[in-house]
Amino acid sequence: MNKLTLRQQKILEYFRKNSRATNREVAVFLRDVSRATVVRDLDILLKQRIIRKEGKGRNVYYEENSSSLSLKYFDAEEYFKKGPDERTGVLPRFNFEIFGLLDDVWNKEEIAELQKLDEAYRTRVPRLSPLELKKEFERLSIELSWKSSQIEGNTYSLIDTEILLKESKEAAGHSKEEAVMILNHKNALEYIRDKRSDFSTLSVSKIENIHALIVHNLGIEKGLRKRPVGVVGTRYRPLDNEHQIREAAEKMVETVNAARDIFSKALLSVALLSYIQPFEDGNKRTARLLGNAVLLSHGSCPLSYRSVSESDYKKAMILFYEQNNIRFFKELFLEQFRFAVNNYFVA
Repeated sequence: MNKLTLRQQKILEYFRKNSRATNREVAVFLRDVSRATVVRDLDILLKQRIIRKEGKGRNVYYEENSSSLSLKYFDAEEYFKKGPDERTGVLPRFNFEIFGLLDDVWNKEEIAELQKLDEAYRTRVPRLSPLELKKEFERLSIELSWKSSQIEGNTYSLIDTEILLKESKEAAGHSKEEAVMILNHKNALEYIRDKRSDFSTLSVSKIENIHALIVHNLGIEKGLRKRPVGVVGTRYRPLDNEHQIREAAEKMVETVNAARDIFSKALLSVALLSYIQPFEDGNKRTARLLGNAVLLSHGSCPLSYRSVSESDYKKAMILFYEQNNIRFFKELFLEQFRFAVNNYFVA
């Protein structure tokens, strides 16, 4: 997460206590800091949409950008120093208003970067031979299967994952279930690649198809769940009513389909499916594959999540669960799209 400096955090806290202020007032508050330094800090906070600027000329003032609670700045490091029962402001139940909080999650600079990366990928791919394309997709598939499984506690190494997927040899000292989890990722990714055009518009049944592949032979019930589930490390409790679960899943599909750009569609697919937890198990795995299905359906680069920290990923998800705040997860998504475009399908 883009962590603010101590001085920038003090400025943000000042706005939260005083509503609004001029740059001169902020400089007075900070005391031994030049006005030029204050202006630079304010510009950084503006660029990250943490604050906003109002007025003109000498009447310019700044205030926290609270128009979107989903993008409010959190110091994740400080937030997670407290245990689940000590954290404040937690939303312990599913919030049906979440679907109206996620408009315009990307700012202009982020969209510009995503589009530039996307254009580079689209320009490069047609130049690759069929063999090169096959090898690169296989590499991404191996690394996604490994990392996505690792996020869920799978202990296979990347090398063992490669041997399993290429040679069908299971690693010694690991359970059968771990191997099945990894193989299911590969099969699900191949499915969404083959059916990519189907995912340009989502439906609940299409999501269920991905989930069925992800949990195949793992003893997990397929289809929308009929029983309550809990999430480790948080007080947040997903919906436990079958009819409300379907309602939320359908609202999620409606929200994703209505999103105005492919990057919002993919991001919201991953975040909202993880938040709803519509299945007995395998929700976040299904969500990551669903996000890739959306990207592939529009000709964009899928993500492997290879370079993501499992700890950061889980913290980003819990922040979304507990605070309906998508800022941290959005930053991880951008980092992983940047990584994928720069590291795969490169001749």
